[in-house]
Amino acid sequence: MHRRSAHSRGARARSVCLGLGVALALLLESASAHHSFAMFDPKQSVTLHGTVKEFRWTNPHVFIQLMVTEEQAGAPAGEWSIELTSPEHLVRAGWKPGTLKSGDKVTIVVHPIRSGSMGGQFVSGVAADGTPIGVAPSAGVSASK
Repeated sequence: MHRRSAHSRGARARSVCLGLGVALALLLESASAHHSFAMFDPKQSVTLHGTVKEFRWTNPHVFIQLMVTEEQAGAPAGEWSIELTSPEHLVRAGWKPGTLKSGDKVTIVVHPIRSGSMGGQFVSGVAADGTPIGVAPSAGVSASK
């Protein structure tokens, strides 16, 4: 009986380890896929002039919904969805939930979505008065990671 009990505990431990290993592998694959910014073209930059419709301070990424009223250098007029990094990274770079408000006039530079849809990865921005609203910091904390 002692032998069987030890064998059962060993089999149970192996099953638990296998289950945890599979769960960890799935989690890492999901995290890796999630943090891919391959949809954006880092070799291109588009400057957008518009009005903030919404500043969504949410996990896993913060978004700016920007209303662009006129076509600008190949960037069509309409609602643009601009993706930033997580709130945690933005806080370290000096951002806060009230950094932008609906109705704010801004100029934002983005790396556009490769597909050509109206969206991009935040690079930098300035308020109507010229005050920077965020610049991707170089010390390992990027506003777009």
